[in-house]
Amino acid sequence: MAAAAKIDPMHQFAIAPIAGEELVASPFMFTNSALWMLIVTAAIVVFMWGGTRRQLVPGRWQAAVEVVTGFVGNITRQNIGPEGRAFLPWVFTAFMFILFSNWIGALPLAIVGPHPFTVTSQFTVTGVLSLTSFAIVLAVGFWKHGLHFFSLFVPHGTPFILKILIAPIEFISFLVRPFSLGLRPFVAMFAGHILLEVFGNFVVQGLNAGIDGSPLGWAIAVLCFVFVIGVNALELLVGAIQAFVFALLTALYIKDAVHLH
Repeated sequence: MAAAAKIDPMHQFAIAPIAGEELVASPFMFTNSALWMLIVTAAIVVFMWGGTRRQLVPGRWQAAVEVVTGFVGNITRQNIGPEGRAFLPWVFTAFMFILFSNWIGALPLAIVGPHPFTVTSQFTVTGVLSLTSFAIVLAVGFWKHGLHFFSLFVPHGTPFILKILIAPIEFISFLVRPFSLGLRPFVAMFAGHILLEVFGNFVVQGLNAGIDGSPLGWAIAVLCFVFVIGVNALELLVGAIQAFVFALLTALYIKDAVHLH
């Protein structure tokens, strides 16, 4: 009974093979993480497919797609300028992938089916997205400015003495960008899902205590259930905010590469 009641909030983040074989370090191993990435991709394709219907009077589906594309388009245009249109495909792709991954992972699908796997709770996933953004920044910076790109680390008009102090700090800050960019959505989803798992187990244990004759168990179960609903709603909000922040910071970093200071 003690083993059955044990709370293991980390189990939901475990990567496991779909076919049930032993997990090995192989690029050909199809895991639950890969499966849910395909599900997220399919959901995005279906959602975007609804926006391809160029009706004179758009329906709700088409209007939703147009709102999202316009929203991300404004992020790139306002922060990068006219050149931002060239980077819209990547910023939009990152925004949609993080948004759909966060939202699908927060859905209570385990009630009727398999427990969803939140791929953005894996730092390898968000890290690859941030490294891709960083690679674009470096490629654009050196392609557009050459070695003059290093002037990004020295604010214009800074006295020579201060340049010696500021340049290393700016360079280290620049190198930290991909780490912080990928860490932010990972930590948000990781922490939120642990809270849901822990309080979800409290609900079950409270119900079991109530069945065994403890009135306090019913009260604890109800209180924890209300808390789970609130955290789940907060997870949806945080998931959208994290997708927005990732897209916004990516656009700002690209702006630095395009315009320098």
